[in-house]
Amino acid sequence: MKFGIYYSYWEQEWSADCLPYIERVAKLGFDVIEIAAHHANNFSQAQLDEIARAAKDNGIAMTAGLGPSADCYLAAPDPAIRKAGRAFFEKTLTNIAKLDVHSIGGALHSYWPVDYNKPIDKQGDWERGVEGIASLADFANDLGINLCIEVLNRFENHVINTAEEGVAFVTEVGKPNVKVMLDTFHMNIEEDSFSAAIRTAGPLLGHFHTGEANRRVPGRGRLPWHEIGTALREIGYTGTVVMEPFVKMGGGIGKDIRVWRDLSDNADQQKMDEDARKSLEFSRFVLEGC
Repeated sequence: MKFGIYYSYWEQEWSADCLPYIERVAKLGFDVIEIAAHHANNFSQAQLDEIARAAKDNGIAMTAGLGPSADCYLAAPDPAIRKAGRAFFEKTLTNIAKLDVHSIGGALHSYWPVDYNKPIDKQGDWERGVEGIASLADFANDLGINLCIEVLNRFENHVINTAEEGVAFVTEVGKPNVKVMLDTFHMNIEEDSFSAAIRTAGPLLGHFHTGEANRRVPGRGRLPWHEIGTALREIGYTGTVVMEPFVKMGGGIGKDIRVWRDLSDNADQQKMDEDARKSLEFSRFVLEGC
């Protein structure tokens, strides 16, 4: 397994510059840094080159996360929004490919977070999502990118809430570079069993996010990490494990993730780094079993 962290752990805005964090995560011992995919569209070619060079120089691989907005996504009932979504994805995938990103995960099949003040059409959103992802998959594959469809909790999305639904969706898409993505935070809300969900995903599991039930770093809560690690090893998972903790209030991140209290225990940057380093050591131990 390759272990990573989402750089937004340290930030309050999704648009924050990822470049300063590449060397930091390398020094903390991580293999991977995850970035917000759509902000690559705001970078010049020189900036993209600089980020890619920094990652290579520090021995860090990059993955990307994405929650499309409601005005440009692939499953929209409005054909104009679907068209805008396709153009947005093509631009985004082209740019992250320049960063040597080979995996993008999130609510790629829908938008995030869902506005539940609007009517919900799960079946229609499912069917349009399958069609949109299937039509995008070959474009992504030509860039060497896997599309990892995230299983999200009911409060953030309605289309895919369990590993069983994730497998059904990906199977219906039927493209080899379209995978299931699981996240322990969402699994804690929706799944009857962590290990059963992981075994259900099996060989289709393409990306794995970790975090405690309250979104702290792994190892500072109550999730059954040994059970989770055993299941990952049982299915022979050797992919990326990216922790996605959110512990600070404020900004767009705090608002979107609903962080209404300081979960870091008022940590400064040095303490945040140390918490991440200790969690990485813990994660390697319990998930790899060594």
